Parts: sequence; C-alpha cells; structure tokens
Amino acid sequence: MTKFAERLKELRIENNLNQRDLAEKTGFTQPAIARWENGKQIPNIDTLVVFCKFFGVSSDYLLGLDD
Repeated sequence: MTKFAERLKELRIENNLNQRDLAEKTGFTQPAIARWENGKQIPNIDTLVVFCKFFGVSSDYLLGLDD
C-alpha cells in the first residue's frame, strides 16, 4: 500500500467519514475512493489538490514526504 493510500484512509477515518461520505463531499465516486485507498490506482494532481484542500493538509503530508 502506498503512503498516499494509507494517509487518505487515515484522514477519512479520523474525520468520521465512510467512503461514500467522502465521495459525496469531494465529488468523486465511492469506487474511486476505494481504489485509491487500496493502492490500486494513483490519483492525478487535480485529485490530490482536492484532498489536500478538503482535509487541510499539505501535498507533502498526503504523499508521505512529510509528517
């Protein structure tokens, strides 16, 4: 599992969201959230920006480059 996948799932759970809730709030689909969390797909830069803004974290944090 990629660091992005781990961090996305951690942030979702910390914010008491299930995959469907996160999908609805960010405009993605639940299957897409599942693929990203399972490390089966890597998001593009625009998707990364959406998650950074939504969770209020840096891209370095979300990508596992910074704690």
